[in-house]
Amino acid sequence: MRHVRRYIVLAFIAILACILKFHSFGRDYETVEQFRGAKLLKEDWNPLIAETVNEKRITVAIDNKEFTNQETSIFMDNNLNIMVPVDILPEGLKCSSHLYEGKELLVEKRNDTVLLGLNQAEISVNEEMRNIISPMICKENQYYVSIGEVAKSIGYQFEWNIEKNRASAVDTVESASIVPASYDLRKRNRTSRIKDQGNTGTCWAFASLSALESGMLPKESMEFSPDHMSMSNSFIIDASAGGEYTMAMAYLLAWQGPVFEKDDPFGDGRTEPGLAAIKHVQEIQIMEGKDYAKIKEAVFQYGGVQTSLYSDLGNSASSSAFFNRANYAYCYMGTEKPNHEVVIIGWDDHYAKENFSVNVEGDGAFICQNSWGEGFGENGVFYVSYYDTNIGSHNVVYTKVESTDNYDKIYQSDLCGWVGQIGFNRPSVYGANIYTAEEEEELSAVGFYAIAKNTEYKAYVVHDFKDTDSLEERELIAEGRLENPGYYTIPSEKKISLEPGERYGILLYINTPEAVHPMAIEYAADEATKEADLTDGEGYISMNGKRWEHVEDAFSCNLCLKAYTKRKVVEG
Repeated sequence: MRHVRRYIVLAFIAILACILKFHSFGRDYETVEQFRGAKLLKEDWNPLIAETVNEKRITVAIDNKEFTNQETSIFMDNNLNIMVPVDILPEGLKCSSHLYEGKELLVEKRNDTVLLGLNQAEISVNEEMRNIISPMICKENQYYVSIGEVAKSIGYQFEWNIEKNRASAVDTVESASIVPASYDLRKRNRTSRIKDQGNTGTCWAFASLSALESGMLPKESMEFSPDHMSMSNSFIIDASAGGEYTMAMAYLLAWQGPVFEKDDPFGDGRTEPGLAAIKHVQEIQIMEGKDYAKIKEAVFQYGGVQTSLYSDLGNSASSSAFFNRANYAYCYMGTEKPNHEVVIIGWDDHYAKENFSVNVEGDGAFICQNSWGEGFGENGVFYVSYYDTNIGSHNVVYTKVESTDNYDKIYQSDLCGWVGQIGFNRPSVYGANIYTAEEEEELSAVGFYAIAKNTEYKAYVVHDFKDTDSLEERELIAEGRLENPGYYTIPSEKKISLEPGERYGILLYINTPEAVHPMAIEYAADEATKEADLTDGEGYISMNGKRWEHVEDAFSCNLCLKAYTKRKVVEG
């Protein structure tokens, strides 16, 4: 029946084209009676067109990025508009896109603000109401919007080519920046509760989890436990000694946490090590030092960005020559290294330089959330000058946080995470980790660190590993390029089955242009990592993918290369 309807549609188009052709020759054909098919109502006609379009490959090209209905649930609706999942908007349109209480979608880019309501035929564009044909809808727990309506509202030219089944959106605004001159996550309900670390050295845990909580807002509001992060990890550290962002990354990426604050409350001097993670962090991006444009884009699109600065303030009651308490303004311009972690939650390019207690070259400040309680600064928030020596020197944003049913198992041997790097004094390297499948499984994804920007990768699987000769029989499962440093989970592009007890290999080729040791490793580097376990891994490294060295024996380290699997579903 579906094919019959399609042939009817195609036949109608052909006949209509002939009629239009006849009319174009002049008055001799003006007495031809109008074809009765042209009198079909759009309520009858549009669904037939949409069905025909949806049976083919639909491509949505936004600037230089393409999305298809084979990769995501794009479709044409009965109003003949292309509907896309709201999840692709930040990547596709390079915008801020957040859903509030499942009822309103806020899309922002530069100075444009678009507000769409669920099933509402009106949208607000820069506070002006406009009618739309296809409102935002929710279908099978997924929200969809008309890409044409949204794109045109933020300065894009949008076209649909029915012959190619292809929609295209091109940004017509010349400005390279996607952010406004000022932005504050507090005004958008995208900041977590202000917390107080007391006299502990756990600012790194507070900053990490506050940034993580911010990144989940406004869709999900959760409060995580800094006690658990700082005490139930794989490092040897004391709560008063401090830590750093790579420790937070290792804890989260190993699925050791996060856990709810209520289940492991702060300040009681103990932790609950048996708690299971309530979210799985699968991607963490690192913005390069002092790249203020990328820091702002990360805040704009994803939420709070964990960063560091040097502070000679000890707590909310302290005073400092670098802190103007009246204006909540801080700027340090010396040679001391960072000693405190905070969260960037916004910025103001016009924040006056006169607000600072030291002389700075120009205006501008980041809005930062501290962990010294609401008694510090502006209810826990303060302003750090763009000219501060350390602000923005490292910047961490949690870009992919998933539910705990995303994968059934994680195979890993790097509980301390990215401690150092290894390589052969060249940008490229091959690495492989060997694991044993615990049951009948499917390899779903691999995870690894890109230690610098523009890392190219190829990921392979090796079945039935026996020795390093087995690594020659590798099957490509994914490849691509990563713009920013960080940790990435890369889904397999193929269905890979693993048998119970099978020794299989995850093999990774990476090429990082600015690196000479491009593979991240775990090893006993200092007091905090002195008990790094090297007995839980079997890793190999190679310069050319042919001659391999066993890293645990030769270099006393583990490769940071994880595998994610799902239990195989038995059909029938």
